[in-house]
Amino acid sequence: MNRKLLLWLPFGLCALLFVVFFAGLKHPDDHVIASQMVGKPLPEFTAGPAMPGQPGTASSDFKDGKPRLLNIFASWCVPCVQEIPMLIRLKAAGAEIDSIAVHDTTADLTKFLSQNGNPYTRIGLDEGGKAQIAFGSAGVPETFVVDGKGTILYQHIGVVTEEDMPKLLAMLEQAK
Repeated sequence: MNRKLLLWLPFGLCALLFVVFFAGLKHPDDHVIASQMVGKPLPEFTAGPAMPGQPGTASSDFKDGKPRLLNIFASWCVPCVQEIPMLIRLKAAGAEIDSIAVHDTTADLTKFLSQNGNPYTRIGLDEGGKAQIAFGSAGVPETFVVDGKGTILYQHIGVVTEEDMPKLLAMLEQAK
């Protein structure tokens, strides 16, 4: 009897591991890392111009009384391509969008923006990722709603979609 049990034990363990693995796939934990900066002033930063003829981005730009979006993106980011049409629509609806391009180059950004469009008022180049880290940003794309005093009101992680647009526009309107 013990010999039969020993023969079935590996099969039972494999079946148990399969059930645990499948349950993890079906109900994954939420691993979104939200910024601890929401509700706090923007950290001091200066990201020099990424594009010729277009200004860079600095924390001082966000203290002029005008709420705006801050989009963190990169030319090498595939999801960033997906959100450009939504950002262009947000701009057309009156949203001012400043940006920080992380771990990027002017040549790559020029190609990216010429192919996909440029919804940005300012584009700062954050080659070392220091500004991104100061924001508590976990990746790209991420979009922050910043009021006219330079306080982060909201953080949107991931691609801005059609469903996100009303919320972002409403938050900008409320921040006036």
